[in-house]
Amino acid sequence: KIFFFLIIFTLFSQKSFSSPKEKIINNFNKINNISFEFQQKIDDKTEVGKCYIKYPKLIYCLYDNKDKKEMVSNGRALVIKNNRYNKTYIYPLKTTPLEYILDKEFILNAIKNLDPKINIDKTIEFSITNKSNLVSIFFDSKTYNLSGWKTIDIYQNTVIFQINNLEKNVNIDENQFKLPSLN
Repeated sequence: KIFFFLIIFTLFSQKSFSSPKEKIINNFNKINNISFEFQQKIDDKTEVGKCYIKYPKLIYCLYDNKDKKEMVSNGRALVIKNNRYNKTYIYPLKTTPLEYILDKEFILNAIKNLDPKINIDKTIEFSITNKSNLVSIFFDSKTYNLSGWKTIDIYQNTVIFQINNLEKNVNIDENQFKLPSLN
């Protein structure tokens, strides 16, 4: 009985004492898609809105501003559309940091080999360098959910993307990830 108790205790204690990195990996592995509100800061400009991400490499964001900007990736291209002025910009996804941020397997493989940094705001940060791109991915230290990222855009501006009110594995309309018509 004592031997059996020790085995059970050991199994449960290993599970409860796993590292934050292991908890992040276990949690992130279970996610197929997420829905969230966001706050994006580029230099002194702040924008807010709502996003949906479906792994791998699909994203749809609608910005809550006068331009009603949309950002969509179908896994190969990234389109940013300003609906107010009917302007559409298209970029190959592989030329943007979202190439890595939207790739769950890339993130999981990268963080397995990295040491996390605990920030003042209690987020857990992993800094990933790939092909001269530096992407910092942030996770919440209590829920181990994705909480944002920091990148450098094509104009060399620091972009800080903060996730709020995250929901996991929700029903998502697949049509959201279709690229808008180009003008």
